[in-house]
Amino acid sequence: MSTTSKRPMAAEDLYQLQLLTGAELSPDGRAVIYSLQQVDSKDEKKTCHLWYLDLEEGEPRQFTFGKQSDTGARWSPDSRTIAFLSSRGEENGSRLFLIPAGGGEARPLTEALDGRIGDFEWSPDGSRLVVNFQKKDPDEKEREEDGQKKKLGVIDRRITRAFYRTEGVGYEPQEKWHIWMVDVATGEAVQITDGEYDETNPTWSPDGRHILFLSRRVPDWDREFGGANLYLVPAEGGDMRQVPAHEGNKSSPRFSPDGRWIAYFGGRFSPGSWWQNTVLFVTPVDPADGEVRELTSRHDIELGCSTLGDFGSPPPQSPPTWSADGRTIYTNATRHGGGPLLRLRLADGEIETVVDDGTVIGYFNLDRAQEKLLYFKATPIDPCQLYLHDLSSGENRCLTAVNRELLSQIDFGQIEEVWFKGPADNDLQGWILTPPDFDPNKSYPSILYIHGGPLTQYGRTFMHEFYVLAARGYVVFYTNPRGGQGYGEAHAKAISGRWGTADYEDLMAWTDFVGQKPFIDPERMGVCGGSYGGYMTGMIIGMTDHFKAAVPQRMVSNLISFHGTSDFNWGVKYLVGIDGEPWNNLEDYWRMSPISLVGNVRTPTLVIHSEGDLRCPHEQGEQYFVALRLRGIDTELVLFPGENHGLSRGGRTDRRIARMNHIARWFDLYLKNEA
Repeated sequence: MSTTSKRPMAAEDLYQLQLLTGAELSPDGRAVIYSLQQVDSKDEKKTCHLWYLDLEEGEPRQFTFGKQSDTGARWSPDSRTIAFLSSRGEENGSRLFLIPAGGGEARPLTEALDGRIGDFEWSPDGSRLVVNFQKKDPDEKEREEDGQKKKLGVIDRRITRAFYRTEGVGYEPQEKWHIWMVDVATGEAVQITDGEYDETNPTWSPDGRHILFLSRRVPDWDREFGGANLYLVPAEGGDMRQVPAHEGNKSSPRFSPDGRWIAYFGGRFSPGSWWQNTVLFVTPVDPADGEVRELTSRHDIELGCSTLGDFGSPPPQSPPTWSADGRTIYTNATRHGGGPLLRLRLADGEIETVVDDGTVIGYFNLDRAQEKLLYFKATPIDPCQLYLHDLSSGENRCLTAVNRELLSQIDFGQIEEVWFKGPADNDLQGWILTPPDFDPNKSYPSILYIHGGPLTQYGRTFMHEFYVLAARGYVVFYTNPRGGQGYGEAHAKAISGRWGTADYEDLMAWTDFVGQKPFIDPERMGVCGGSYGGYMTGMIIGMTDHFKAAVPQRMVSNLISFHGTSDFNWGVKYLVGIDGEPWNNLEDYWRMSPISLVGNVRTPTLVIHSEGDLRCPHEQGEQYFVALRLRGIDTELVLFPGENHGLSRGGRTDRRIARMNHIARWFDLYLKNEA
């Protein structure tokens, strides 16, 4: 198809785009099971089905059907059975099902478990599944069983802990997350941990005798900073013991093949040092075998996937994955707008590159023989595809063609990647997206986008929203200022306790750099961002009139009222790098709040927020809007009911489209003078 026959991206293309949500390579290396989500434009319902791919035949086929979501598929060790979560028959939530790899009827496995299922994993012999499970609270079950009580709803909520709400979940149940064992043959479920503490991330020891998990078992866990610790419990239940590990956050623990060591991701940081990289630790199961080792900080690289996209970004990173001989560990990384897949040698701590073609590599897993490696890959013009890497030859093969027919019809415009010098003689990376049918002799309006986090990065992933705005004639430009990840700890640390300083300087240097392009009209520049990006949008228009329109979304405007109301709760002080609480350090909280500068704002501003946002509560956007309104600034507030902090990436499709249309409308009005 010629370029001239292609069309620009439209907001409504969200209805056609399908989303890869998970994939697993079978242990025998012969097949892949993956899940694919789509949306029905008539009722706005999202469904997700499993697809099966025989690697010899090479043609994917749909494996499950119906008006439900089937996700999280996991192969049994013998590659003959697939366990997965399904919403079929459930008003809310999911249950575990089993289905033969050859196809057939799915069998419900956890009918006796009434509540939320989290992680699950097959036992080494395939006879059981360890399941992370949270029971429903008794009063919730009572409401479901009594029609009148269900109609009346919740009467009151008794809250005793500071952390009582979670973004995307809502009010946390009183019941805790515990570990259960489910028999594959009978479906019998046995609880093996109990008590007043959550247990998460359960995984089997290679001999099938123990379960490793994470838990934060301190009485005042909601008042103290610190990460969860590693624990072992017999697979049959019984006394647990703590495994030695570093002080700090921990995630995704995994046994070495011989069962003697545990690898996990963690933060070396102390309170106030969230800017430090996520690094890899290895600790002995038996303290007599050695000490805890931190392996990657000398490379100054962030492990995991932190590259932002707004559709089909690679799923979260895989846990540290041991080689069969226990000599190396595979892991994702975040670096310079990309996401390489790496392998760390334990003997000398050196890093080897497995896959790094400048794109973003997401979740991966290997077959038992470790001859093949399955991975997710995102590019700027393709949300996500599955690839197979041959570990012997180094060859990579694309396995899927999700959305390819649609994407082949789109003229995305052109993206230029540039490096430029920041105000501190620092190296900065940015991208300039020009519209379809771009004419370098014309003068274009432009929009600066600012990423959230701030501990994330923009990069070589798919950004549907950017293409929609480019299709309307805007140059979209974005960069990774100091304060984010992917460029080393000094880059991330630069704004600790100083939000709105070095990051502001970098963003304005980038704006000046782009503004000097002959095709940019410096009098028609807008600024936009969400979360931390919304925060920085507010800071910028409080410090300069350079931008002629602004759209802060899901913003933080007032760190004083943000403290204790976000699901971050009082932990916001560590994220921002502030000493103390608002009542004993009002000056720093106010100094770094966009609303402290609202008296300077002259920029027409559209404030967008979700009513169910618990990460950045909607009062943050509302008080900023009211302040602008009282000052007589051209402003509007658009609220989205039923949506949370992730509206732009995973909200209801009609609301995502409405949001983009509001953004385009606002910029059209003030950058194109279109009433």
